[in-house]
Amino acid sequence: MSKTNSEHGTMLSYVIGYILSLVFTFIPYYMVVNKTASGTALLATILGFAVFQMIIQILFFLHLGREPKPRYNLTFFIATVTIILVVVGGSLFIMSHLYDNMTPTEVTKKLAQNEGIDQVGDEKTGACQQLYINHKVIIANGKVSPINTEAGLCDTLTFLNQDDKVRVITFGTHPDHKNYAGQTDQSVRKGRGKSITLNQEGTYQFHDHLDPGVTGYFTVKSR
Repeated sequence: MSKTNSEHGTMLSYVIGYILSLVFTFIPYYMVVNKTASGTALLATILGFAVFQMIIQILFFLHLGREPKPRYNLTFFIATVTIILVVVGGSLFIMSHLYDNMTPTEVTKKLAQNEGIDQVGDEKTGACQQLYINHKVIIANGKVSPINTEAGLCDTLTFLNQDDKVRVITFGTHPDHKNYAGQTDQSVRKGRGKSITLNQEGTYQFHDHLDPGVTGYFTVKSR
């Protein structure tokens, strides 16, 4: 009898779990309806109470951890929750990274350049209809040559990696990374090269994300 009670709980435990479930449901509902918080604070509060709700369900109703050993149900549950957290957390991180590093305008410009669309209706997309001179930046022995490349609008720039390790070319200063015309970074393997289209005027810095000391500049001027 005691074994059954330990596995399935008692009337008192069900009542306590029910009351706690109502409380942790009412509080976030009250906050949303009465707008006691907003934005990130409100979202964090709702997620926090959702976690509390999950714990209550597990302890008072599902009784995970109370079954006889070996506790397969508890093990499978923990593994499932871990996988969900990794997938959801990773997805949120990726979406946040993309949002912080690429605005809708830059996404449009990158897609337009890839498809060769320089104009939609009467609006210019910023993409190059014609490509001109190809400029090369060579990375060898941890050094960039040339340090500064001067190019014209709608030229191309190729990063050539002659070192024995992968170079992740990132724009801006480390760790405050920027993007150039929709490009965030370029992974260049040993003996390979990656090219970008210079469709945005100005002077820009680039560096190796894995070795920030490897850095250089390029200047793009109108033709």
